[in-house]
Amino acid sequence: MIKTILVPATGDDGDAAVFAVALAVARAFAAHLDFLHIRVDAVALAATMTAEGGSGVMVSGLIDRIEEDSDRREAAAKAAFDGFCARAGLALADSPSAGKAPSAAWRRETGAEPDWLVAHGRAADLIVLGRPGAGDGAGSGTLEAALIDSGRPILLAPAAPLPELPDKVAIAWKEVPEAARAATAALPFLARAKEILVLAVEEEGAPAEPAERLARALAWHGAPVSLHRLPPGAEGAGETLLAEATKAGALLAMGGYGHSRLREWVFGGVTRRVLRSAEVPVLIAH
Repeated sequence: MIKTILVPATGDDGDAAVFAVALAVARAFAAHLDFLHIRVDAVALAATMTAEGGSGVMVSGLIDRIEEDSDRREAAAKAAFDGFCARAGLALADSPSAGKAPSAAWRRETGAEPDWLVAHGRAADLIVLGRPGAGDGAGSGTLEAALIDSGRPILLAPAAPLPELPDKVAIAWKEVPEAARAATAALPFLARAKEILVLAVEEEGAPAEPAERLARALAWHGAPVSLHRLPPGAEGAGETLLAEATKAGALLAMGGYGHSRLREWVFGGVTRRVLRSAEVPVLIAH
């Protein structure tokens, strides 16, 4: 069950899509939303930027400019949070109440974004992030840190705001631990799904039994299950998986490798479109 959701509040345009999908999850599970704004450490950033040299006056002026920009971003993030909570009717709360309605809280930290996101994310059931390059959502470094170091599943918001969660779930399947963890992370979504799709991209010499076993096991969750064997396609497995999930209007759950770079995911690399412009939410577990 999902009861606590971490939602970065950056003050950028991409927040709208992230807030919307987080609210859709919170409403589905009567969950609490922790909105986290991470303010840069102006002194540390200025020191890094002027490490090659520079006068004290230059450093002081740079710190002032960074602080001004941080003030602007924090004010924008807090205004977006306040307006969103008011429109959504979210009660502000720091502890559970007897009610079953979603609630929200505002958190603020100063320092490195990946570090604070991981620290807060480890205590949450789910982390909702924007896509790199989509309205200045999570950068690749932040997304990679959250995926690999938090130990929590990540839900990537689609490029456009999502009014409600899809009632279908697609599992991208390959017989590896990461895919199995993604299927486990998807269990709360499977419990409310009206249809479950197992998507298996065909690989030469790969046995058919693993996908069939998963389909049989998922049938015990009560929703109709269908197994889809997909050709890899000219643009690769990632594009094939995304196209199938988009066609079905399903939330896509997939494993995320992390032994190398973030882009080196299931089936040798999920395309940039999965990161940047998917039309469906994507749940990733490492």
